[in-house]
Amino acid sequence: MKKFISWNVNGLRACITKGFIDYFKSADADVFCVQETKLQQGQIELELDGYYQYWNYAEKKGYSGTALFTKEKPLSVSYGIGIDEHDKEGRVITAEFDNYYFVTCYTPNSQNELKRLSYRMEWEDDFRNYLVSLNDKKPVVLCGDLNVAHREIDLKNPKTNRKNAGFTDEEREKLTKLLESGFTDTYRFFYPDKEGVYSWWSYRFKAREKNAGWRIDYFITSSSLDGNLAGADIHTEVFGSDHCPVELTADI
Repeated sequence: MKKFISWNVNGLRACITKGFIDYFKSADADVFCVQETKLQQGQIELELDGYYQYWNYAEKKGYSGTALFTKEKPLSVSYGIGIDEHDKEGRVITAEFDNYYFVTCYTPNSQNELKRLSYRMEWEDDFRNYLVSLNDKKPVVLCGDLNVAHREIDLKNPKTNRKNAGFTDEEREKLTKLLESGFTDTYRFFYPDKEGVYSWWSYRFKAREKNAGWRIDYFITSSSLDGNLAGADIHTEVFGSDHCPVELTADI
């Protein structure tokens, strides 16, 4: 049985001052991924005994960035999705193991007034094609901050957010299309109708205190793995970022 954790840390150096290492050790995951590290190479030295470390950095300083920590050494590791336009922001790391690919992703935000929505739509199509091409070879485990609440039960205030980044019809349809391409939203696999469980809360308006959140952090797996899924969790009790960690256990 393998345990996987994903966490948007919203600045890893800041998160380290808020208990990141303690949580990392207590989680004892087989693969632990972080998004939005906001780091450049050489800005941090992490001692994580027993883990191989893989980092992808954005060209722009203090922006985006992902990392993957794994107990088992991958057969291979790649960075980005092979398209220059998308691969300058450190958003994707893919580790290949014997039986599956593991992908961590920090999806571009459509931003205020949806000024990046058209780019986001291109990204969604290219990233889906990338995942489908991997899935043609072996099953895929995808984790990360996908910057979209898929259904109305995935955020506290769906009606007032219909045209806001992360809950536009366009973004939601792209996630539907990904799932229809042969993938499973693992949290909904176990909890199809559960409400009030979120993975991100704005720092404004005491949103976390009021649990006015969004579920935008996911584990999505190839549908061929449905029979191997053992459990999914969202660790709302863990602080240190405006996101909380999400978890998947699976027999792969």
